[in-house]
Parts: sequence; C-alpha cells; structure tokens
Amino acid sequence: IAGTKGKGRVAAMIARVLTESGYKTGLYTSPHLHNLRERIKIDGALISEEEFTEIMTELKPYFEATSARQLTFFEALTILAFAYFKKKQVSFQVLEVGLGGRLDATNVSQPEVCVITSISLDHIAILGNTIAKIACEKAGIIKPGSVVVLSPQPQEVTSIVQDVCQKQAANLIQVGK
Repeated sequence: IAGTKGKGRVAAMIARVLTESGYKTGLYTSPHLHNLRERIKIDGALISEEEFTEIMTELKPYFEATSARQLTFFEALTILAFAYFKKKQVSFQVLEVGLGGRLDATNVSQPEVCVITSISLDHIAILGNTIAKIACEKAGIIKPGSVVVLSPQPQEVTSIVQDVCQKQAANLIQVGK
C-alpha cells in the first residue's frame, strides 16, 4: 500500500477484513507511535518482545555480512517482519510502504494487489517536487499482472498510474468508478 495519506488506515482495514475472514494475516506498518513492535502484527497482535529479539538475533549474522552496504533501520525492520511472517506461516501480508514505493524496502515483495491511496506533495526532497514525480515513485509498487486499486486522484496522477498499469499488464480498479 503506497500513497501520501491514508496508508495506515487502509492497511489496518484490509488486515482486519482478512483476519475476520479467517485468514492468518501479517500487518507491517510505519511509523510506530509508542512501541517499535507496533509495526509488526499478526491478526492484530504485536510481535512479542521475545520473538522480536529471537528473530533479530537469528538475522544479525546476515546483517553483519552486508558490511559493504550498511542496511537502513527500515530495511532491517522490513527483513525482520518478512522473517516473522514466514516463520508464523501467515496467509497474507499487508505491507505499508515506508517512503515512496519504487525504492522502498517493502517493494521486494510480489503483491497480488497493490493499493495506492491519495497522492499529494510529500517528502519532496527525496521523491520529487511535483505531483507527477511523486506519483511515478508511488506507482513503482505496481507489478506485472497485479490488481491495482487506486483511490480518487487528480487526473495527472490517474494518468500516470494508468500508464504504469498498461506497461505492467496490471488490472486497474479505480475507487468510485
């Protein structure tokens, strides 16, 4: 799930619907408000302190082996979330993009469904100083053959997402149409 506004709420709603439908569902969001473990949940329950520590300890040798390129905090936490969800054998992972989309650590996933919430100017120093540039970064989550759910957007954003969907042979669903 990428976008400027509403990513966290949309992610929480999707995860809740999947959980209530009987699926074991992992949810990865950012940022956290009170506790780092809020970012990683299964069926609404935070990863325990013990499991967080255990998985981080298991991953530490791999993190240290990447000494040629220092992992960011977000990259390390994303890897931990993926490892936790795999260990717990979740049926679905609901992933909120941290920043942008195209270059985000979560973008290594191969989603069946990509959601793009409202896009406006944000993180302009990193993503670009126009809505069009930011939309291109956010649309970077769209994978070949995926379903893309797009919230109502300015026409400029809609056109960019439509073009990316066409290039990726992705099925576009526009909310409200």
